[in-house]
Amino acid sequence: MRKKVLNFMTLIGTLLGAGCTGVSTENIEAVRPFKINSYLGVWYEQARLPHYFEEGLINPKATYRWGKNGLIEVINEGVDEKSGKKRIATAVAETYKGSDAGELKVSFFRPFYGKYRIIHLDENYTQAIVTAATNNYLWILSRERKLPQKDLQMLVAIAAEYGFDTDSLIYPQK
Repeated sequence: MRKKVLNFMTLIGTLLGAGCTGVSTENIEAVRPFKINSYLGVWYEQARLPHYFEEGLINPKATYRWGKNGLIEVINEGVDEKSGKKRIATAVAETYKGSDAGELKVSFFRPFYGKYRIIHLDENYTQAIVTAATNNYLWILSRERKLPQKDLQMLVAIAAEYGFDTDSLIYPQK
């Protein structure tokens, strides 16, 4: 029990501190128009900026599906590179009411929500670039487990144009 409380307090401190670091991404527009039903399904992480909560995680993927009360269930999973064990984190998400933008509110620990802003999305909903409230957070996602190198390079170049530190990207698909 004590470990759970300590982990929770660490998470809260991290979430509160996250707003104090990095540069705001408010000036980066979320994609429009956005259709949540087309976005649902499985997305494979192709690249990300480093974070403690994904440290040592390989082959990560996220599944988005309709859940209870009109909320979106988010199931993040991957493999711990050292132990070989599967790690799973679940969340709920919701769209901003009345908005056609690719922005969600995501909560791993309710009632605390974080921003999830889709800043690039191809017309077929097969490749995406996602950020949060600051430029410390970046994920390049694809419907394919492993993207062709030219597609990945194009997405990294787009992220660089938005000012993200693409030299620090981690490529977790093994």
